Amino acid sequence: PKPPHFDRVVTRGSLHRLLPTADYVILILPGGESTRRMFGKAELDLMKPSAYLINMARGSVIDEKALISALRKKRIAGAGLDVFAQEPLPPDHPFYTLPNVAMTPHTSGDTLNYAHRATAMFLENLRLYLAGRPLFNVVDKKRGY
Repeated sequence: PKPPHFDRVVTRGSLHRLLPTADYVILILPGGESTRRMFGKAELDLMKPSAYLINMARGSVIDEKALISALRKKRIAGAGLDVFAQEPLPPDHPFYTLPNVAMTPHTSGDTLNYAHRATAMFLENLRLYLAGRPLFNVVDKKRGY
């Protein structure tokens, strides 16, 4: 069945083909060497002038200079940003002066049930650890997430 809130979920391989058709592009992916600045001028140039870019991933996945340029030139309609290459964002950062940018303080993952789910995950991993079994959601330090 189709996810209820998205028309499509795509992988990096089909990104360039689908960017010209999207009204909203929402980035939800890990940060790391393989995704550093993966969304830059080429990707922004493929977007419709009426499209919005929303970054809920990591600040490192966007080339912020290219994004600032695209927003200033109205190459895209706007951006919703929850993460930045530098956090906290410096007070003189250009994002503060752009009327087509909405910013949140790195809280897009916060939901009503977050604390409950995080506690349940911790308790389950504690149970697995004490039983000598493999844990879930283990960070792969080589991949960076």
